[in-house]
Amino acid sequence: MNIKSSQDLVDEANKVIETLDPSKVKLMIDNNECTLIDVRDIRELWKFGTIKGARHIPRGMLEFWLDPESPYFKSDLKVEIVKILYCASNWRSALASKALMEMGFTNVMHVKGGFQALIDAGFSIQKVEQK
Repeated sequence: MNIKSSQDLVDEANKVIETLDPSKVKLMIDNNECTLIDVRDIRELWKFGTIKGARHIPRGMLEFWLDPESPYFKSDLKVEIVKILYCASNWRSALASKALMEMGFTNVMHVKGGFQALIDAGFSIQKVEQK
């Protein structure tokens, strides 16, 4: 049996998706051109916070929340809105971006360096309280 590693999957995703530097993300947000999506696990948000203004969509629900045919569809996440995904390091966001591209989304990207790169670029952190 030949099993691909998670790194193989990330490498394959990075060949077909668009990766943005945090400075480009900042320009797009400042120009109201996109929605920033945090795909990390909720426990990470509780521990480290999230980027102020980012929308949290758990990685496991991403395809369902963005699919207009899904019973879980979130109507405020319109198909035409540019979506920029991030996670802790940019592995999950790479896989998530590729999955959305496979669904037919052409306006999806992810952040080079993930959450920490956004913080290092001056993005503000917003605390997330555990409920």
